[in-house]
Amino acid sequence: MHLRPSLKSLQARLLALLLLLVTLIWGGAAALTWVEASHELDELLDGHLAQSAALLIVQQTGHGTENTAGQDQNHHEDKVEDAPSLHKYAPRVAFQVFHEGKLTMRSANAGDTPMATQDRGFSTITLPNRKQWRVFATQGNEGDVQVFVGEQVDSRDSILWAVLKGVLLPLMYALPLLAVVGWLAVRQGLAPLRLLSRALSQRQPQALEPVVLTDVPSEIEPVVHSLNALFERIQTMMASERRFTADAAHELRTPIAAIRTQAQVALAAGTDIEAREHALQYTLAGCDRATHLVAQLLTLSRLESSSADAPTGQVDVSAVAQRVAADLALAALGRGQELTLEAPAPCWITADDTLTGVLIRNLLDNAMRYSPKGARVSLSVTCTDTQVVLQVDDSGPGLTDTEIAHLGERFFRVLGTEQTGSGLGWSIVRRIAAVYQAQIHVRRSEPLGGLCVVVRWPACGST
Repeated sequence: MHLRPSLKSLQARLLALLLLLVTLIWGGAAALTWVEASHELDELLDGHLAQSAALLIVQQTGHGTENTAGQDQNHHEDKVEDAPSLHKYAPRVAFQVFHEGKLTMRSANAGDTPMATQDRGFSTITLPNRKQWRVFATQGNEGDVQVFVGEQVDSRDSILWAVLKGVLLPLMYALPLLAVVGWLAVRQGLAPLRLLSRALSQRQPQALEPVVLTDVPSEIEPVVHSLNALFERIQTMMASERRFTADAAHELRTPIAAIRTQAQVALAAGTDIEAREHALQYTLAGCDRATHLVAQLLTLSRLESSSADAPTGQVDVSAVAQRVAADLALAALGRGQELTLEAPAPCWITADDTLTGVLIRNLLDNAMRYSPKGARVSLSVTCTDTQVVLQVDDSGPGLTDTEIAHLGERFFRVLGTEQTGSGLGWSIVRRIAAVYQAQIHVRRSEPLGGLCVVVRWPACGST
């Protein structure tokens, strides 16, 4: 049902729907009552007509028998007896009695001609005065007596209305009362919604605490729970964004300050070409560090803002590992490090090819960055029917249990190292692993003595 624009209020819609249903039900019940009562009344009054006709036949038959016994028939041959009108409603009924084709008796409002064309049964006729009559015709046993008994149809309608108005009029008067009572009931029923609306309108924009309402109906309780869950998610997101913004701003100040310092040194070098070149080299290194930091920040922000919509597909971890290892091979040679890869067979997972490459690249980059020159870094990929395992080992100094516990925290870096970094690599790794249901384990490497990182994915198609 389409509601007009004026019914924007839920209370008005419910009240209008309630009154519409009550009116339709009342109208249907009234129509059914009218039809049934009219049918029963017609049957009752038709029965009365038939009974009256039977009485007239009996009377006329007895009258004819007396005549055959020797009474003076000539006295009655040409005389028509008119029945007296004894009641104000008498003009609404009429009768005629014919004996051997001659009218012998009639009511005062009946004419001389037969009231109906048929000689037996019921019929509805319209007289010249445009009045409709319900007429019953019948004959005596010998067929010499014809009786017509009629009743105005209007009188039946008057009787029907007199009977039904005592039932229908109180219901009509009750409709306004139903409207008032329905309005009060709907208003009372929607009181919790108004309470919730006031509670929300009075809240400050920064208020994210849960909405607390007492005696909440079961229909509104899911709305309150959903609102509180939304406030909790917003609060978590805002706290995360504030922490992220503060930490990122702090972290970006360092490379920017270093770039500015080296630029000032280059300007102050004058004719000292060696000092100027040295400062410019440090300036380029600072730019690289800032670029790397911004790229890491953007990757982490994209993962956290759209992890629910992260792309998925079938990814061969062995192929991705080979591609990433090939990209980092020159960097490993530049550091004098030995980078080995063992990925003999395709190993398929449900993930995204690009994000899987970002995860492997960050693990290898950390292993190479925090391992000394001449260190060994190994990467292996193995798989079974249920899982795919990627393992990165290095021969660096490794980490303590306390430092391992802090891995993945934003901007956390191990103190005492000479390598630059943003501390976001591990945050990105853990976030990608969480998106694609991978498990990460960090321990000391048994074959190489440094750090060992193991990533386990569910194999593609496994449950």
